[in-house]
Amino acid sequence: MEFTEFQMDALQELANIGSAHSATTLSQMLNTNIGMSVPKIDIIDISKVGDFLTDELTTMVIFELQGEIPHGGFLILHFPRDSAMRTANILQGSTAPDHPFSEMDQSAILEVGNIMVSSFLSAASDLIGMSMLPSPPVLVVDMAHAAITSLVAQMTVEVDDVILFEVKLTSDEHKIAGNILIFLEVNTLQQIALKLEEMIKSGTPAKS
Repeated sequence: MEFTEFQMDALQELANIGSAHSATTLSQMLNTNIGMSVPKIDIIDISKVGDFLTDELTTMVIFELQGEIPHGGFLILHFPRDSAMRTANILQGSTAPDHPFSEMDQSAILEVGNIMVSSFLSAASDLIGMSMLPSPPVLVVDMAHAAITSLVAQMTVEVDDVILFEVKLTSDEHKIAGNILIFLEVNTLQQIALKLEEMIKSGTPAKS
């Protein structure tokens, strides 16, 4: 399926605003500056989604999108394992060196994911006038490729393509890196793109 250049620009704006709110939230939680890359958007074959992440042990907080999203999708906060440990340590005021990923660490990362994703979806919902709500979070610690492949298998089988938003978040001070990933079926994205296109053409200012 094809998107017009105007629709892709509108989707870029959606990713920019949602991600900026998430980066600000993480910055406040960790009391450090968080850098954010320009969101990258790709429309890819559903069978190749797992190829977009390296096959390394990662920590993911996964949410199924709910609300007015007709077919749903997934939003993921993804950390390489060492970044997840550093983030959990900062939140808990710990300076301990590497240690097994405990239940307390897992709870801290779940809390980070909950707050960041809620911030992202709140900003996106305000922008397009369509309610997007997160499901309760699920924490997955697994090889990245295996986790994403399993997740994509849960999406509608009739769909051949998905759209992938990728935003990189970084903290130079604490050597933390992470990604916000959104997997949505193309039909759903077309509806969102049309709403954004109507909003921009009508001159409604984007909220930031």
